[in-house]
Amino acid sequence: MTASFPATRRAFVAGAVGTALSATIAAPMIGRGAYAFAAAPARSYSKRAVDLVAASLVIDMLAPLKITMAPDYIAHRLSDAEAAEFRASGITGFHNSFGLGGPDARAQAMEYMAGWQGFVGRNGHVFSLVDTVDDLDSAKAMRKCAVIMGIQNADQFDSVEDVAVFRRLGLRCAQLTYNSQNRIGSGSTDRVDGGVSDYGAAIIDAMEQAKMLIDVSHCGDRTTLDAIAIAKGPIAITHSNARALVDHPRVKTDEAIKALAAKGGVMGITGVRMFVRASDPTNVGHMADHIDHVAKLVGIEHVGIGSDADLNGYDDMAPEEYAALKASYKDSYAFRDKIDIDGFDHPLKVFDLTEELIRRGYSDDNIRAVLGGNFRRLLAQVWG
Repeated sequence: MTASFPATRRAFVAGAVGTALSATIAAPMIGRGAYAFAAAPARSYSKRAVDLVAASLVIDMLAPLKITMAPDYIAHRLSDAEAAEFRASGITGFHNSFGLGGPDARAQAMEYMAGWQGFVGRNGHVFSLVDTVDDLDSAKAMRKCAVIMGIQNADQFDSVEDVAVFRRLGLRCAQLTYNSQNRIGSGSTDRVDGGVSDYGAAIIDAMEQAKMLIDVSHCGDRTTLDAIAIAKGPIAITHSNARALVDHPRVKTDEAIKALAAKGGVMGITGVRMFVRASDPTNVGHMADHIDHVAKLVGIEHVGIGSDADLNGYDDMAPEEYAALKASYKDSYAFRDKIDIDGFDHPLKVFDLTEELIRRGYSDDNIRAVLGGNFRRLLAQVWG
């Protein structure tokens, strides 16, 4: 979801990366194989879950560093407590991406790229930028948070040549559309989906030539299928869920998931409440239902995580910003009182999801694949 705000608000949404856990786990056992965390003593997890997260390259393929409308946040230096939250999260790779668009999208995107990469550099004791997939591995080894720069739209490409320009500036992933029609194709909330345009086909080709990951998370149904068919290689649905489990325009049909997998793509499952279940309660177990569905439909190697939230989630936003965020979407988004799901709304949420997958009988290898192994494989193939 990760909101697209009007340009007058310049709401830059950030995505971060947690690091290896060994630096922040409070090592003493607290009973029955559970470990407590220094940063969150009220939470404990099984030794197996802690070991799995520590041993895995965890990649969240839609993870804003900070959901905020404050234009000056990019000048912020992390406090010791904020840095500790990132380090304790267990996440190494954060796809920092948000929606922008409109007639000045290129200028917005330039400002966004400069601002957030500056934020990463300003907080270099916590973050590092991702150029190649090896940078994710290096960040894991150095216990740093690796930031993948992305944009949830392609409006910034005023010309086909702009794809290479933004690739040189550090952009590693872009959605073809946000929720609404652009020159490339249709969004998920458009009344009519006309599919990928001729210009869109040229952009897809340019993105593949530039080794930039193509994302269709917010695209309409026909545009999604067209993009998968037009692309020569694998693409991604970085953050969506299965329409077989919840009827919402922003989630994907089984037809689309099968087509994505047939090309070798990976789909990240999100924890946004209305994309998970149509009624409450909605919790981390219901999110895992979507992982189950994709794994059974096309294989475990095609599913990952794209939480679509920062470490603390949407429901911790300032009330006025929270209201403005909800108001910026069409009614078809069907917001409820809460946006985050229960059990996946705090900095250690990856551990809660890991525990759920353990309860469901997933093997260690399959859990590591879901946590990040599958997206690492895709990124290595696309980026080269």
